[in-house]
Amino acid sequence: MTARDLTGTVVAITGATAGIGRAAARQLVAKGAKVALGGRRAERLDELVAELGADNAVGVVMDVRVPADNARLVDAAVQKWGRLDSVVPNAGIGFYGGILDMTDEELAEMMETNYAGTVWTVRAAVPAMLEAGGGDIVIVSSVAGFRGGEDEAVYAGTKHAQVGFAGSLDRELRGKGVRVTLICPAGTATEFAVGAGRVEDDPRFADWLTADDVAHAVVTTLEQPRTLRTAIWTLWSMGQQS
Repeated sequence: MTARDLTGTVVAITGATAGIGRAAARQLVAKGAKVALGGRRAERLDELVAELGADNAVGVVMDVRVPADNARLVDAAVQKWGRLDSVVPNAGIGFYGGILDMTDEELAEMMETNYAGTVWTVRAAVPAMLEAGGGDIVIVSSVAGFRGGEDEAVYAGTKHAQVGFAGSLDRELRGKGVRVTLICPAGTATEFAVGAGRVEDDPRFADWLTADDVAHAVVTTLEQPRTLRTAIWTLWSMGQQS
């Protein structure tokens, strides 16, 4: 089966300034796609756009918790390339600890970013994707959405919410040509949660997935023929227990 050609397709990615989002942007541009990149850090966005080339990428400083910011990301893609084919809601944060160990502000930020942020990104993108005749929603979630571990109850709850959201969206949108996929990696060696339960150069990272591993799953999902869809893709490295 021949992979679908992504040349000229337009993909919006949130959380694009580091880790999985940045890796996905690089791999997509290497496949010929155009990318609208959303993130909170302007300097990093500028660096990534310069690396990928202004013809291939546009950056939007944004916060996924703000509906209007998500709309600006979609508008940037449509204004630059005339369409939006796919969206990758990837932005997420994690604070690890018991239910009583975190502040109210930390819990609220995690819930609003991981779940509400996903909803606002998708809600902003769907009209443009329908206008383009269909597309893909590829939500980067976590295996924690199926079985939460110790000291991650609220984080796991946000991932369970993404699982329920994606399943219902699939039933709502697949008849309109929009595929919905959950990418659910196990622990991934990025700066995610460093300083909030993880440390730099964590020795576990040697056996974990890499950002490129997960980005490969995102790209492969988008390369599927339009006659099929992947609902859930869980990933572990060869060194991780599933």
